[in-house]
Amino acid sequence: MSDLNRAIDDLIVAILESEVYRTYRTELDKVKQVPGLKEQIDEFRRRNFELQSSADNDFEKLDRIEKEYESFRANPLVADFLAAELDLCRMMQSIDMRITTELKFE
Repeated sequence: MSDLNRAIDDLIVAILESEVYRTYRTELDKVKQVPGLKEQIDEFRRRNFELQSSADNDFEKLDRIEKEYESFRANPLVADFLAAELDLCRMMQSIDMRITTELKFE
């Protein structure tokens, strides 16, 4: 197991040193410098997640939330952070998919 732990440690270091992760951390730090902005982003993500994961296909509700957050998402700090976060999530998904595929894990 020590070889596996070393490999995991190396993977973590590689992620931490990646441009994608460094950009994410930079954007997160910018967001945290504005009082309350991180909390607003978290609330936006929570509402968006709930809407997307519900079986309710209420398009009026979707339009209402889209309009409510339109100017919020137009804020460059918010937009840049959400883009960096999405890039990091996609990188992590790609790593997970590659491991899962190589292990032929069904």
